Amino acid sequence: MAALLLRHVGRHCLRAHLSPQLCIRNAVPLGTTAKEEMERFWNKNIGSNRPMSPHITIYSWSLPMVMSICHRGTGIALSAGVSLFGLSALLVPGNFESHLELVKSLCLGPALIHTAKFALVFPLMYHTWNGIRHLEASKAPSVGDCITSPPVHHKRRMFLIRTLPENQL
Repeated sequence: MAALLLRHVGRHCLRAHLSPQLCIRNAVPLGTTAKEEMERFWNKNIGSNRPMSPHITIYSWSLPMVMSICHRGTGIALSAGVSLFGLSALLVPGNFESHLELVKSLCLGPALIHTAKFALVFPLMYHTWNGIRHLEASKAPSVGDCITSPPVHHKRRMFLIRTLPENQL
């Protein structure tokens, strides 16, 4: 019922002949325009020589911050890598053996092969062990106290040391 009433009022207003003078006469001039307000805002901030809202330069880098950023980065890289590998398996002609023979025929040196293997395995090991470490830390009774304690920092360092030998296998 309300919709019908609203439609009737809307049609009546559209059919009404309002003169342009009626609309202009009731217009109230603004004190300043948006452009003037914006210029005044930027001039004030430039004059005060302060950085824009939280800038990366005001934070001191810490091990938990770096590990969190790297954990997210390796997760994104692993997801993208698995997706690209799956798409290439579907779209690239030939089978895996033919592609493996192509790589073997390039006669790449052992240093390059070990570097490539490390680049493929390190994100997986880092993401896996960091996830396990995070799950272990989050099961603590008081997570807020646990995150900054010295044993947790020791576990972070041990985790980083443990990630490297896994890649040599």
